[in-house]
Amino acid sequence: MKHRLGRTVAAIEIVSPGNKDSKRAFKEFVDKSLQFITSGVHLLVVDLFPPTKRDPHGVHRVIWDEFEDEDELFEFPEGKDRILASYNSGREKAAYVEPIAIGDAMRDMPLYLSDSYYVPVPLEAAYQTTWSMMQKEMQEYVKSGELPKPGEM
Repeated sequence: MKHRLGRTVAAIEIVSPGNKDSKRAFKEFVDKSLQFITSGVHLLVVDLFPPTKRDPHGVHRVIWDEFEDEDELFEFPEGKDRILASYNSGREKAAYVEPIAIGDAMRDMPLYLSDSYYVPVPLEAAYQTTWSMMQKEMQEYVKSGELPKPGEM
C-alpha cells in the first residue's frame, strides 16, 4: 500500500454494524484486516458491537485464527464480549487483546508503527471528548440504537 507521501504503516478500524450485518460485509472486513496485517500494516481494531452468528467468539478470533493454529483459542471472559485488539504485523505476528463490557472504560491501546515501537491510542478520552461535543439529538439516537430517518437530522 503506497501513498504519495510514503508507505502506510498503521491503520485503525472501528467496526460498524454494517461490517457484521451480512456474510459478504463481514468477509470484506476480515479480508481487509488480514490484508493489512499480511502486508506489514499494523492494525488496531475496535469492536464495540456484540458478537453475531458470523463471529460468535468475536471478530478478533476470526482474524487471529488465520495466523494461529492453537489448541487454546481466544474465548471471551464472563460478561466481556466486546474487543479492542492491536495487531503487530512484524515478522512474528502478535495480537494484544483487551476484552471489555458495556460500561467499561476503554484503555489506551497500542498502535504499532514498527515491530518494536508503538504509540498509545487514548480510546476512552477520544470517546468522551466526542460524546461531550455531540448534539443531544444524536446522543439520543446512539442511546436508543435507532438511527434517524432520512431528513430527520
